[in-house]
Amino acid sequence: MVLSLGACGLVVGALFLVAPHNESDPVRRVAYETSFRQAARVAPYPLLAPQGLDERWRATSVDYQGVDRNQTKWHIGFINPDEKYAAVEQSNGFSDELVRDKGKRGRPIGDRDVAGEQWKAYDGPKYRSLVRVRDGVTTMVTGNATFEDLTVLAASLRPAGV
Repeated sequence: MVLSLGACGLVVGALFLVAPHNESDPVRRVAYETSFRQAARVAPYPLLAPQGLDERWRATSVDYQGVDRNQTKWHIGFINPDEKYAAVEQSNGFSDELVRDKGKRGRPIGDRDVAGEQWKAYDGPKYRSLVRVRDGVTTMVTGNATFEDLTVLAASLRPAGV
């Protein structure tokens, strides 16, 4: 039995040595720009997406839900240069519910200046968030990235066509 286990171990070790190993970036990038332009045409408010971010910010997810025009949701997820997660969330639905759900139950800790505008800051056990409510639309930048990185992302947000 010991000899059989040893033989199996040798075969597994040999397969490991000859099997190809992929050292490339494991993060699957998505191109969000086309989805952004398409969703912006039908959204009932100006959707926002980052412009001018360092190329090391990698978009990993994008989604627009607009069946109910009174409760639409826009999302773009990123991995930042420090390998942390940050997302842009927008909705014209229930603001408190969005902040609680996407912010992983963070608590308000004051305001933070983002390009001359005050955003509410939230901090929680998992995520930090920056939130702005304007004209019935909640814009949230959230994730486990630092507040400094969330501020960079929030400051880069622009509507389509700008």
